[in-house]
Amino acid sequence: MESELKPNKPRLLVRVLVFGIVAFAAREILARLFGFAGPLVAGAMVVFGAALLSNGVTLRIYERARFSDIGLRLDGGSLRNFGWGAAVGAGAALLVILMPLLMGLAAMAPAPEQPRNVGSVVFVSIVLLMGAMGEEILFRGYGFQLLLARWGAFSTILPTAVLFAAAHGGNPDITELGYFNTFLWGVLFGLCFLRSGDLWLPIGVHFAWNWTLPLFGANLSGFTMSVTGYAMRWNASPIWSGGGYGPEASLLTTLVMPLAAYAVWRIPVRVDKPFLLREVSS
Repeated sequence: MESELKPNKPRLLVRVLVFGIVAFAAREILARLFGFAGPLVAGAMVVFGAALLSNGVTLRIYERARFSDIGLRLDGGSLRNFGWGAAVGAGAALLVILMPLLMGLAAMAPAPEQPRNVGSVVFVSIVLLMGAMGEEILFRGYGFQLLLARWGAFSTILPTAVLFAAAHGGNPDITELGYFNTFLWGVLFGLCFLRSGDLWLPIGVHFAWNWTLPLFGANLSGFTMSVTGYAMRWNASPIWSGGGYGPEASLLTTLVMPLAAYAVWRIPVRVDKPFLLREVSS
């Protein structure tokens, strides 16, 4: 009997459309519920909640499947993939941070307006982890994997990377280069999924990049976070510093991206075949 996961094109688009509608509706509702929180916390909570609801509803309706079936199973291989991803993400961020520090284009300076304490480090880490998980589950979850199974890598990764960049359009101080680099990150996260077949590798890369930049006092996607009590003070043009958006809008990030992509393709991750791809190809 033909697999339930071999829909014709209209049925495929209906599933993706339902996924998108649920995600949008959840985002609108949750944005109102978390309106009392600051923009960083609210953004992380909203995207995390929208990701869980959109994936959970469509997985239940169409596949009778679980979250683990889209690359979120928990085992030793998941931890390994997350760890390797974190190493790539942190390594890329360190390159972007250390190059200007060593070249004298920036310096670390005390930031009294950003007091440091253990509580703030833990809190920011949790918020960033939820944000990274939410964005990866939303943009590389059910809808992405369904399209990937039917349309292939090129026709899926590029459009979803455009959507990923567009989703950051409301962030403070974003620039054209910031949009472009965010698009490149969307492509890289798609490649991470292709490389491992699970969501833990892209989540690891995403989280570690987002966590390392504030650790050195750099802005992240237009947001300033109080973590260490230090801030990066730049004496370089915005094309190198990224301006108020932070290094993600800098040419340094653009140059580091190919190295990160190469590292993703070389690290010894556990390779799995996602449920949707496995069923469609059977």
